Amino acid sequence: MKKLLILSFVLFLNFGTFAQEKTAFGIKFTGFVKSDIMYDSRQTVTAREGHFHLYPAAPSLDQYGKDINGKDNFNMLSIQTRLKGVITGPDAFGAKTSALIEGAFFGHNNSDINGFRLRHAFAKLNWENTELLVGQYWHAMFITSCFPGTISFNTGAPFQPFSRNPQIRLTQKTNKFKFIVTAMSQRDFTSTGPDGGSSKYLRNNVMPEMNFTLQFENTCKKGNSILLGAGVDYLSLTPRIRTEGDAATKETVSGLSVIAFMKLKTKGLTWKAEAICGQNTTHLLMLGGYAETKVLDPITEEKAYSPVKTLSLWTDIHSNGKKFQAGLFAGYTKNKGIEDALLTGGSIFARGANIDYVYRFSPRMIFNSGKMRFAGELEYTVAAYGTTQTDLTVVNATKAKNLRLLIGVYYFF
Repeated sequence: MKKLLILSFVLFLNFGTFAQEKTAFGIKFTGFVKSDIMYDSRQTVTAREGHFHLYPAAPSLDQYGKDINGKDNFNMLSIQTRLKGVITGPDAFGAKTSALIEGAFFGHNNSDINGFRLRHAFAKLNWENTELLVGQYWHAMFITSCFPGTISFNTGAPFQPFSRNPQIRLTQKTNKFKFIVTAMSQRDFTSTGPDGGSSKYLRNNVMPEMNFTLQFENTCKKGNSILLGAGVDYLSLTPRIRTEGDAATKETVSGLSVIAFMKLKTKGLTWKAEAICGQNTTHLLMLGGYAETKVLDPITEEKAYSPVKTLSLWTDIHSNGKKFQAGLFAGYTKNKGIEDALLTGGSIFARGANIDYVYRFSPRMIFNSGKMRFAGELEYTVAAYGTTQTDLTVVNATKAKNLRLLIGVYYFF
């Protein structure tokens, strides 16, 4: 009986393979197993037991003047291990169809570490010059053709936007141009507010986050290519539907972010760069957010809000060898404050409200052999902590510095 079951399973697999070859429909699984070995010279602001590194923790002096957060730490994790299923199927509505499901063992929070977490899940329709994507995918400000090639899973955060969102994305292609319109909600990466991080501030606003991006890409005969692009992103939130005075409110806070990016690729080198002027970018794992600025009605205690402005710049350059690559990432982000003054006794809903700026230099080396990869990266990050002013700019900053040594071991399948 056991032999019969094994034979039936083998025949089923062979039939499935034959059907895929004949019709090109089905699912193909790919992914990788990855282990990260990391050392930090001080305590850091991170997620998942230090795996997702943002910046050094602020100095915290004890009664003897010693920095409590100056303690170094070490960890090893394999939670970035990933499984992806690429699905193909019959045409529909005159378009080629496909879908994708991808997950990892990163968990949803620190208590859920090692838990399986959905990364991407979407269906696509592709016509000759038009593409429609519906499902969960990278945020429209995470440019999939132009992002840092770091070993660290932070992929350049907090300088680079990092978020995956349920969305509807329409791409129109014309010669060498792409125009992309995206409407997004929030799930795992959320804005913050009076009740902490939650998608309800966007849900209660009814209007989804909107993004418009234009890209130009050209490839020369010698194989050199250039990518240029720019985009604008609009996010509006409803922080409260009930005031502290127990009255209904519909007051919103809106943020407009602008992005410009480029990638130049030659036979031997790839150079990428990006600049972002952002407002209320907490959900992108960047600095920023918003704050209460005035009382609109002293009876109902309805309040107005103002978004925090940030400037972010990064560049990344690496060699293009198949067996060996060397690269360097550099990033800088600056807190630019708010237009209005913080309400006396008002609340701030932001990441890094006491940070003036953050910068990072991160060299790396990658060694490939067959399906295996060994990679090493040094990540030197400095965060300047100081006193927050009424316009939410920061003065009298003191630098906190962290040196992370990261080793990544991959097996691709």
